[in-house]
Amino acid sequence: MRVNSVRHTLEGGGISIGTMVSEFATTGTARLAASAGAEFVLFDMEHSGYSMGHMRSTLAAARAADVVPMLRVPDGDYDFVARALDIGALGVMVPTVSSVEEAQRIADSSRYPPVGRRGFGLWSDDWHPDGVEATIGHVNNQVMTLVQIETAGGLEAVDGIAAIDGVDVLWIGHFDLSISLGVPGAFSSQTFVGAVERILEAGARFGKPVGMVCGSAEEGKALLARGFRMLAYSIDFMLYEQALSAGIAGLRDGA
Repeated sequence: MRVNSVRHTLEGGGISIGTMVSEFATTGTARLAASAGAEFVLFDMEHSGYSMGHMRSTLAAARAADVVPMLRVPDGDYDFVARALDIGALGVMVPTVSSVEEAQRIADSSRYPPVGRRGFGLWSDDWHPDGVEATIGHVNNQVMTLVQIETAGGLEAVDGIAAIDGVDVLWIGHFDLSISLGVPGAFSSQTFVGAVERILEAGARFGKPVGMVCGSAEEGKALLARGFRMLAYSIDFMLYEQALSAGIAGLRDGA
């Protein structure tokens, strides 16, 4: 049976570092990320053309890699949340969560009864040898629910959202949050910095890690110093473009 090492690391007060993928979601992506040292890979269905069918193959291949596969779905509908887990994700991220009621529905959709309402459906190797009840308990203790705080409404409701059992991580969508707050891209503005501090305080108050994407190691170190405990190091297409740009520039300098 699979174990979610990221969830257990975070529950123990530790830090987890992974990466995000929205372009190159092939069957080898998780293996490459694991080889690079990533603890999780967050595949993005919100801003990509990925279908559930495509992600099923990608997540199936990820089962062979020493990395925790997660899937950001387009919205918090039960169909997206439950199916993301059914096809092999160990964590599901939902964007633009703006109310306590929405966050509760998402948390319920990601767990089996009696703590949630997810319909029972598992791969054969996910079954616990002690039967259905033990299987349910194990799976409920491995999945992760990550809710994105990236709207003014989500910021206002952040304490109530953080208090929900079954919400495991508060994830800041920094671009969307800055836009919603009327300071698009102004990440050093007092408005945005204050919003981030409010989310970090809610996470600390209710024992929920706060996560975000970072574009560089320097930025990530600064976020860790502020209290973030889950970081996705950049996004696949950005890493590819940066590495390719640096290599081509180096070749031209020597030509």
